[in-house]
Amino acid sequence: MNNHPGDIVESKIKDLAFDGKAVGEIDGKIIFLNAGLPGETVRARITKTKRNYNVGKVLEVIEKSKERITAQCSHFDICGGCTWQDLAYERQLYYKRKQIYDCLKHIGKFETVDLAEIVPAPNQFHYRNKMEFSFNADPDEDFVFGLHRRGQFDKIFNLTECYLTSEKIPEIVNWFREFIKRSGMKAYNVTEHTGFMRFLMIRQGQNTNQIMLNIVTVDGDISNLGELISETKNRFPEVVTIVQNINNQKSNISKGEKEIIHYGDGFIEELILNCRFRIYANSFFQTNSLQTENLFRTAFELLQPKQNDRLLDLYCGAGTIGLTAATMVDEVIGIELEPAAIEAARENAELNNIDNAVFYTGLAQELLNKNPEILNGVSAIITDPPRAGMHKKALKALIEHNHRRLVYISCNPSTFARDAEILVNSGYNLGKVIPVDMFPHTMHIELVSIFEK
Repeated sequence: MNNHPGDIVESKIKDLAFDGKAVGEIDGKIIFLNAGLPGETVRARITKTKRNYNVGKVLEVIEKSKERITAQCSHFDICGGCTWQDLAYERQLYYKRKQIYDCLKHIGKFETVDLAEIVPAPNQFHYRNKMEFSFNADPDEDFVFGLHRRGQFDKIFNLTECYLTSEKIPEIVNWFREFIKRSGMKAYNVTEHTGFMRFLMIRQGQNTNQIMLNIVTVDGDISNLGELISETKNRFPEVVTIVQNINNQKSNISKGEKEIIHYGDGFIEELILNCRFRIYANSFFQTNSLQTENLFRTAFELLQPKQNDRLLDLYCGAGTIGLTAATMVDEVIGIELEPAAIEAARENAELNNIDNAVFYTGLAQELLNKNPEILNGVSAIITDPPRAGMHKKALKALIEHNHRRLVYISCNPSTFARDAEILVNSGYNLGKVIPVDMFPHTMHIELVSIFEK
């Protein structure tokens, strides 16, 4: 039987794919669904048909899974922030670990893998240190301010609570919404590209409790700025800085072309292991501080850094991994594309009185191939690439220099499996693979592994 877009079908869900989709089957053909849990029978509408699979949207859960629980958040059914809050946490861990195994088997072609049990998060809720809240014009309510509706870039709902952030963050969101209403400032319309207020990004140090408000607007002045600062200081003494990012682009991103500091120093500080880090409005920083410490400890346990090591920190960002390892090795060399991140890394080194770390700006593949002296004497490597994995030329440069120990941190098991196959075919052994759950109730997966010759 051939199905077509618009057809209503019933399907039994048998698995969860690593991108969070539920996997069902209709007449022997796979269907990827936007919701549902293994063991459930659902009624769905087919939205797309391909030769080997279909895609569908769940309309009704006919038979519920025993693994299903009641989500705590009242916004769960519409919010795009959590996809698995209705799945028991131990089962979330099971499926994340299984998805890593599946990627290594089917993409990396590994028959056997030393895959450890997943490291659970110390906090299943209230773990995020950064959250971005969006404005959008609304004909019925003047504007809405909160998070995106699931799967809809142009639909926002008014958030009143959130179980991913600290309990203080929704308080700030609800107050800020009322303040903007009183001020008369117009919300940005994401389809017509009119209005002023675009985003409020909130960062909070989990170990310092310091909070930053980053107000993203189009070009112009914030009305009642003095009142905004005064009210913030009185209501939320944890807020140590308020900045405004100006973004006149149509692209719906919170990073601005220009930044103005209205209150405080323009950064918050966070503690990770033995180091203090300054986090600016547009800094990249791991969003789960407490689990980041476990992630780094796991990486160092696998790497076993020695005092005479020259450690390469590849895709180093603001230097968090390399700087926390600096006391364990002779020298740290960091490589990162973003100039602002390298500037932050150098500042963080100075802040922590670390003088054995040097940082280079540029594409990893270009720096490693055009400046091979960077790799001279390197005896240990930690690489933490973006979701796309390592660039093949950067991976080739590492392989050619014949380093004996390489720890690979990945946020994407499919690209990790691809790179792992290349490393193993080049003479490395894939050692222990340790999943670390950085993002409970979401489908995101992090892992740490060791490659040795």
